[in-house]
Amino acid sequence: MSRAPHTGVVVRVATGDEIADAGAVTAAAYAADRLLAPDDDYADELRDAAARARDATLLVAVLPGDERDGEVVVGTITVAAYGSPYAEVALPGEHEVRMLAVAPEARRHGVADALMFAALREAVAAGAERVVLSTLDAMHAAHQLYGRLGFVAEPERDWTPGRDKRLRVQAWTRPDAPGAAVEVATWPPASELDVDGWRVGLSGGVTRRANSVVPLRAPADAEDAIERVEAAYASHGQPSVFRVDGGAQPAGLDALLEERGYRVAADTDVLVRGLAGAAAAAGRDGVAIDVADAPDDEWLALWSGSKAPLAAGVGGVDEQFVATVLQGARALYLTARDDDGAVGVIRAALEADWVGLSCLVVDPRGRRRGLGRALTLAAMRAAAGRGATRAFLQVEVENTAAATLYARLGFLPAARYHYRQRP
Repeated sequence: MSRAPHTGVVVRVATGDEIADAGAVTAAAYAADRLLAPDDDYADELRDAAARARDATLLVAVLPGDERDGEVVVGTITVAAYGSPYAEVALPGEHEVRMLAVAPEARRHGVADALMFAALREAVAAGAERVVLSTLDAMHAAHQLYGRLGFVAEPERDWTPGRDKRLRVQAWTRPDAPGAAVEVATWPPASELDVDGWRVGLSGGVTRRANSVVPLRAPADAEDAIERVEAAYASHGQPSVFRVDGGAQPAGLDALLEERGYRVAADTDVLVRGLAGAAAAAGRDGVAIDVADAPDDEWLALWSGSKAPLAAGVGGVDEQFVATVLQGARALYLTARDDDGAVGVIRAALEADWVGLSCLVVDPRGRRRGLGRALTLAAMRAAAGRGATRAFLQVEVENTAAATLYARLGFLPAARYHYRQRP
């Protein structure tokens, strides 16, 4: 799910009446853009969103309406895997986006941007290495959007569908993700066990990242390894949690955990961008951002105050957690301060040529002042000064506000993983 700023638009997989509404919006948008003649048979295909929902992934953008009308569908896009009836030019390993449509009255409010970003996230989550689309030369606004997202022309694949219009093919390549090993190195657990190639993190239950299994190698006996993991977590009074992505070993681990009663606790996207060309953080009246090699009490108090109570200790956070997790990796700690003290914080952990951004918190009195953006930009520039060339961050799929901020800062989806937890 994605949410665009200022408009309240939400993007999600279409269900129920939203499916028919998506068909109507698609046909109306094509007609408004003069891409469809009144008697064009293609109009029937555009209206048949039910078929797209059955054979592909149909996303809709909705806006809140009044109490009588409820939410209103204002845009839609279709994401089709290779082999789907809706994949016209996709090759193996590619997904194809089609029928991007925004109602005329909802344009120029970021709806198309939100739909495209959500489509890329869906494609990456499904394992696509590349995403392709076909477009017309006259679609200038769409070309600007595609360019911002990193699509490039592949003229050798241009084609004519038989309606006397030459369609231009553009392709987007999924950027490299840091991988589980780098991600763990930037948020190391307080203690770690090795269970036949699985890294078992234990940190007193504070954050799933520091209290989960990273299955980097396949054990000789997966069932036995799971039982040993469960015994280890039980001895610490914690539930068993596994981080599962496309590289989890063995290959059937996700299904095996599901069979044992593990449920998906959270879906998380890994978003990345290069640091070359990262803009300087714009100044904010009365706010200064400083960079330190360790978190001070104000930093800790603001970050821990945004979470559920963690434990008694420095700044409200257990001292061991601070020493082994927050400060267990080489990291920078940025604090935005105004006349009343710390108003925002972020952490930038350095590993190889990556910087992992986390712990972004803005105090309620500092919101709607662009501090989240300013802190993120400042963290990237500070990390670049320490040798980093690429940045990554992890965003739960349901955290729509954060995903929107990072999309506008040039971050793109590179991977998705989820946690499976035993009740």
